[in-house]
Amino acid sequence: MQSRPFGPTGQSVSKIGLGTWNIESAPRAEGIELGINHIDTAEMYGSGEAERVVGEVIVGVRDKVFVVSKVLPSNATKSGTIQACERSLKNLGTDHLDCYLLHWRGRHPLTETVAAFDQLQRAGKILSWGVSNFDVADLEDMGRVSDPGRMVCNQVLYHPEERAIEHAVIPWCQARGVAVVAYSPFGSGSFPKPSSSGGRVLARIASVHGVSTRAVALAYLTRMPGVFAIPKSAKVVHVAENATAGDLDLNGAEMAALDAAFPRGPKPRSLPMI
Repeated sequence: MQSRPFGPTGQSVSKIGLGTWNIESAPRAEGIELGINHIDTAEMYGSGEAERVVGEVIVGVRDKVFVVSKVLPSNATKSGTIQACERSLKNLGTDHLDCYLLHWRGRHPLTETVAAFDQLQRAGKILSWGVSNFDVADLEDMGRVSDPGRMVCNQVLYHPEERAIEHAVIPWCQARGVAVVAYSPFGSGSFPKPSSSGGRVLARIASVHGVSTRAVALAYLTRMPGVFAIPKSAKVVHVAENATAGDLDLNGAEMAALDAAFPRGPKPRSLPMI
């Protein structure tokens, strides 16, 4: 499993992680044994139940994993963020988060959320912080209320049929050393059908490498430096299939075929999200 620096944190994180949105159970250590050390969750997922599931997964291996959780925008005042973080830590059974994200931008001033992040970081309860579902304008606003290098991550919707972030978000983040994390990398239930043109391209490449079509999709999404993907995987067999993407290097012809099969399309007016 290939790992890469997670933004400016200095921590080496597997480029393929484990997402937990709508997850009810998860393999305990299988993914970690395969080299996956990036586990993503949020207070919103199952109203804390996903965090509790992750807490069970990381018992005995906490020092081997990079755990990320998120605060809801409705809780993102200074005091609300601190309280939400404390709840997440309790759910997870840990004394710190490796990274803590603002789930999406809400009505509370970013200055309050950043103040909370700073206080939590000074207390050692979070080691780094970032955002999710931020377009370039939002990222610029966050940059104006925090020091350079403090925001380490932007988690955004990204899958083969939704490449909008390639227009501006990825270039903005790469220029500033901010990690980009792709959520719903399989399209949240809309993965290309085998009979579609894109599905046939994925299948052809998968056959050459002896991997699943989903592994090919993950390798394609993480082809650029500083980009990670966090597919949801509750079954051991799917975790193992996804993990193969961590060592899968696609050649130029394969990349070109995927680019053609899944055109980027025009830049949208607003950042896609689910």
